[in-house]
Amino acid sequence: MTDVLSAAGAVELAVLERSGMIESRHLGVAVVVGPDAASLRELGDVDALIYPRSTLKPVQAITALRLGADLDGEELVLATASHAGTAEHVAVVRRILDRAGLDESALQCPADWPSDRAARTAATAPHPLSMNCSGKHAAFLLACVRNDWPTDSYLELEHPLQQAILASVQEFTGHPVEHSGVDGCGAPVHAVTVRGLATAISRVTGPTDDPDASRLAAAIREHPWAIDGPGRANTVTIEKLGLIAKLGAEGVMVMGAADGTAVALKTLDGSLRAATTVALQLLVEAGAVDADAAAEVIAVTSERVLGGARPVGELRAVV
Repeated sequence: MTDVLSAAGAVELAVLERSGMIESRHLGVAVVVGPDAASLRELGDVDALIYPRSTLKPVQAITALRLGADLDGEELVLATASHAGTAEHVAVVRRILDRAGLDESALQCPADWPSDRAARTAATAPHPLSMNCSGKHAAFLLACVRNDWPTDSYLELEHPLQQAILASVQEFTGHPVEHSGVDGCGAPVHAVTVRGLATAISRVTGPTDDPDASRLAAAIREHPWAIDGPGRANTVTIEKLGLIAKLGAEGVMVMGAADGTAVALKTLDGSLRAATTVALQLLVEAGAVDADAAAEVIAVTSERVLGGARPVGELRAVV
């Protein structure tokens, strides 16, 4: 099997500086690919295996469309979202379930609290609808209903839905899947290389003959609030820069431009703190994003380094 990411395969991607001294360093791997999936920049061992976590939700959503899930607009974005659990997010998930003729009891994602602060305060208990993957699960169920497949076993790797997703992952990354595990939401997660992940995102966000990929990319750009949440990093990046941005647990991030230039990265320690900053800097250096516009997004999405409530440093990419 291909080697998994190790400390030896990682390089420094970002540092946090406080009062003129570097306090923390984020190590990881990153790759930038062009519209033809050719590598433009490689940092670290980009052919090591990682779990892509939620960054491969776009491929899962495209598979649901191919299988007849009748989704469009906000509903399609929720199928690929790691949403904040706001009332608006939950309402869209309910619409998808209603179309499938199911209710929330069919969801097999775990109960969770909303990550949106106001929604969490208003919640009385954790709930599967509030779990950030509930839109993906609702889309899975709709695809099963449209194909007369069982809905009680939709998360099993041998289920026809999951076998179709496995085939799509191999198609979009360009590599066979050597290992599969279980994601935080309970669905199968397939190990891929960082290079393969960037290739997949380029094929989703750039020029393509795949009508379902085009529909998904257009929906995300039209409804960026749905993929994450108002004021949150992925949503702000999409709104301000027109990129498609998708985070994944354990420090994975992907971004793709309309011309097909894409970046994928994974931090060794699993932290997402520097992920948006590093990904945007790499796209700036690749000529896919305006430097000033990217700096504005970094300024509002990056963690502030404060001392006594005033700025005393910064988190910055060193790529």
